Amino acid sequence: LPMAFRGVNARRHIGLQQLSSLASAGRTFLGPVKSHKFIVDESTNQSTLICSAVRLLESLDLTSAAGQLLNETIQAQNKEFKTGMSTLLFLVGAWSSAVVECLQQNVPISAIVSVMSEGLNSCCERVQCLQISIHDVKKELCSSRVRPNAFECRAHQVGCDSLLNPQDLLCFQERISAPEVIPESSCSHQGDDCHFNKGLVSPLVAFGSAASLVKPAGDRSSSVIPRSGVSTSGCIKQKLTHSRYFSTLGKNHFSSQQGNFWGHSLRPSADPCECCDLGHLAMALSHGNRTGIKLLQSIVAYQQERAECSGSSQLNITEIVTCPLLGLPESCSCVSRGFVTLVSPEQAAVIKQFKDKPLRILLVDGDLTEQYRHLGFNRPHNVRTILEHPNLEGGRAGDTWLSRMLDILVGFEVSLVLVKGSVCKNLRDRCTASRILVVGPVPQDVLCAFGEVTGAQPVTYLSQLNPSCVGNGAQAGLWEASDGRAMDLGELVPVQINVRGIPLLTAVLTTAVASKVQLLEDQFWTSVYRLHHALEDGKVFPGGGAVELLCLSHIQVLTEQPVRPAKAGKEFPSPWLAAPVAEYKPLVLQALASGWKRYLSVVMCNMAKALSELEACALVDHHLRKAADSGSPSAYILELFRRGDLLGSGSGPFADHNEGLRVYDNVAAKTEAWRRALDLVLLVLQTDAEIITGPRRNELLNSPMSSEFMFL
Repeated sequence: LPMAFRGVNARRHIGLQQLSSLASAGRTFLGPVKSHKFIVDESTNQSTLICSAVRLLESLDLTSAAGQLLNETIQAQNKEFKTGMSTLLFLVGAWSSAVVECLQQNVPISAIVSVMSEGLNSCCERVQCLQISIHDVKKELCSSRVRPNAFECRAHQVGCDSLLNPQDLLCFQERISAPEVIPESSCSHQGDDCHFNKGLVSPLVAFGSAASLVKPAGDRSSSVIPRSGVSTSGCIKQKLTHSRYFSTLGKNHFSSQQGNFWGHSLRPSADPCECCDLGHLAMALSHGNRTGIKLLQSIVAYQQERAECSGSSQLNITEIVTCPLLGLPESCSCVSRGFVTLVSPEQAAVIKQFKDKPLRILLVDGDLTEQYRHLGFNRPHNVRTILEHPNLEGGRAGDTWLSRMLDILVGFEVSLVLVKGSVCKNLRDRCTASRILVVGPVPQDVLCAFGEVTGAQPVTYLSQLNPSCVGNGAQAGLWEASDGRAMDLGELVPVQINVRGIPLLTAVLTTAVASKVQLLEDQFWTSVYRLHHALEDGKVFPGGGAVELLCLSHIQVLTEQPVRPAKAGKEFPSPWLAAPVAEYKPLVLQALASGWKRYLSVVMCNMAKALSELEACALVDHHLRKAADSGSPSAYILELFRRGDLLGSGSGPFADHNEGLRVYDNVAAKTEAWRRALDLVLLVLQTDAEIITGPRRNELLNSPMSSEFMFL
């Protein structure tokens, strides 16, 4: 961290200079073409690959007040939106530097605060005209989409087990052009179970990997479609031979042991492109993140098929969990039904004995330890506890509690326990020896999903257990890789916990590089939340710098507008805020504009669209002049966006795949990142100005400048 402050001098407003120095480390995170950074832990010599502002600040020792405020601001943005942190970090640095330059030109702090705040509010109102509704985006994607290539088509070859009953499958027959019938006998013996316990095809086949289908070990219910190389469970009676959404099935060499397969885009809907367009919208919002977007497209297709009856187009993020898996190549990443997690080899041996057996499941909403007490627990007053559980038989401390907990589980015939918090290691070992699988920690959404389907009711303590709290019908098995083999990665073994009808999906993120585990998970969740917020807002911004360019054009207009002098005591409650801003308005507005201009220039340089920031700024100025001459800057910018020629961006981060996809940005996340960045800069600016410390304190108090300060 001291290296980051090498440019900080001993003058006032050190906080702004610290913000600028810290933010400069994140300039390579802007745009679709990012440069990663390695963070090395000096104590362990372990390194982590990062590509986000959140991970950068988490890795730094932020001892200064400005650094702490910056970290809190970034964390707030991450908690609410999971996107926009890199933009926020960069603008904090750019606007901090711009404010320092204003101070060096003797611009009053009151003018900086008022003009920059009003300027940002005006820009946020101006860019609302660029908002595009999700419905219009879908229509435009559907009408302008080029013929699907291999990269597009295979992304939608999402095989999964449908939750539709056999009657619902009749709805698909009208849309099949050349059906090939499979004998009825292949599914007559399976009944409803033919839809249960199958996995999802890996969405990464476009990169040359074998398409993987994940299903629990021991599932042999399959039949082979003639001449296709695709095995299918018995309830599939039709094979698609002509479809504009799928490539030929015979081109994919699936294992003969794979489960139920059909494409998600084929579903009874008034809009046949709806599911496909959501996948394209997710890709347009991903800004070049291909690995995570393939998984997200599989999830979107699955959830759209489930929600077809309700007509909902929202992405349900509570039904999505991730499982980072170290030891396999990234091409093995896939989406699996149910909950995939890592357990010890001893627990994996127990799971092998659970093969194809229904399990009684228990959900624990808390820690499974002897010392755990629920939130709000109050011990009795005026009571001093000497020994809570006396051991009268002379055994080891804690043995009584362990034996009692184990007896409760055995008495209710519980085979699977999902724990929200931590688990006592000794209890876990004893349960494993008694063929009881205890898994924890488990996300709250996973507990809710299993509770709804199995009928299990979460308990806080095992002593609360009664027959109505135990669920039924869960199944557990070893997770299988793309070649159909169960994986044993040494210390931890991936397992799949499932139950019929559960909507839960697990994105299994595989990598052979330990330092990329966190990076892949962050990128996946960023793509998920971008699509979630776009659907939640119902609108998006055109990407590629369109919004920032309109802000710059609008600031040019604001600069030419006259401003009324401020009146002390009315518009400003404090005399130090009553300084006239008219003469400083153009200078301060240019400082505000410099942040967006630097943002655009750095993005263009990161994408190699400009050789230098000077060249990038010249291109921005060229478009600003043409926008002003056109008479309608917003119309000019939208036309550039539709042509794909905004700031020399070409066809965007997907140009190498010839997909013709435009880039979009989230509305609320972007504008809130701007507001948080400016609020932080102005907060540090006023704090540095109002807090007087040091040996010259008395000299400042007696000087004419003392009227500018508020004394506490």
